[in-house]
Amino acid sequence: AWAADRGDARASDYGARADQVYASFNARFWNAEAGYLFDVVDAEGGGDDPKCRPNQVLAVSLPHPVLAQERWEPVMRAVQARLLTPVGLRSLAPGDPEFKPRYYGDLRTRDAAYHQGTVWAWLVGPYVDAWLRVFPGDIDGALEAVGGFAAHMDEACIGSVSEIFDADAPF
Repeated sequence: AWAADRGDARASDYGARADQVYASFNARFWNAEAGYLFDVVDAEGGGDDPKCRPNQVLAVSLPHPVLAQERWEPVMRAVQARLLTPVGLRSLAPGDPEFKPRYYGDLRTRDAAYHQGTVWAWLVGPYVDAWLRVFPGDIDGALEAVGGFAAHMDEACIGSVSEIFDADAPF
């Protein structure tokens, strides 16, 4: 769109490439059996990785979603059920053999947990954007996603939101 707005002669080429990306993404990343997106396709060692992770929210939340609209709701329902906590999204769904519910221990132990369940607070922003795109009238659903931050503002660095949280209660 920006290239066309500028009168760039390559605008139609960019549009064709965007259409190709959209088609390829939906053909390769959709995990029909699980009802959400694969984490990785053509993974090292072969196959597709079905881990439920929060990055799939970006396929819905960004200004130009790359995911087909009929897949938005199943993705958001899966993320809501498996990844949403009162303080953000887990980096990996509980039940996965690699899930780590706590971020503690020495540096090596903490590093091993960082992307294996640890909750990332910043992901609640894209989650709320995606939620309201899928369910535009559900303000209560969006507010529920940020509800845990009010109490947290009186913890740790008062008036701030922590970068990460444990993946299980009490977070």
